[in-house]
Amino acid sequence: MGTCHHPNWIAFVRYSSNNNNFPRVISYVNICLNSLYFLLCRDIFDHRDISIISFTNNDTCHYILNIYSDSSHLALKYLKDTEVNISHVLLMTGNFNIRDSLWDPSFPFHSSISDNLIMIADSFDLALSSPTNPGPTRFSDTAGESNSVINLMFL
Repeated sequence: MGTCHHPNWIAFVRYSSNNNNFPRVISYVNICLNSLYFLLCRDIFDHRDISIISFTNNDTCHYILNIYSDSSHLALKYLKDTEVNISHVLLMTGNFNIRDSLWDPSFPFHSSISDNLIMIADSFDLALSSPTNPGPTRFSDTAGESNSVINLMFL
């Protein structure tokens, strides 16, 4: 168990001394962007399933969120219940583990959890990005189980 390492990429991951609280999300930034001084911001969100990194461009601090939402949607519940006032969030991306007809045309139902996700994105002034090449983002290993769209990006 571990992360991939490559000399052209910097890994941002939240480590914990508690083995039961290991991180389930990691963000990578290409070294060609080093001049923007990326930092992991544990002081804003300290959650094993949320990676928030900052960088400065033109004297403005910007943020990127990478989220893993497990089957209980603990990260989304945390974000919904946590009062923060962050401006300049440019991107929120991740595996949200939510099937919904809003982004998966092969799925006929709408989920109230999707409403929470859209509300969280809206609080950061972000909107769901539409892919230029639509298709599944998760491919099932199980016979009879359909592929799905659960990895999303909000800009």
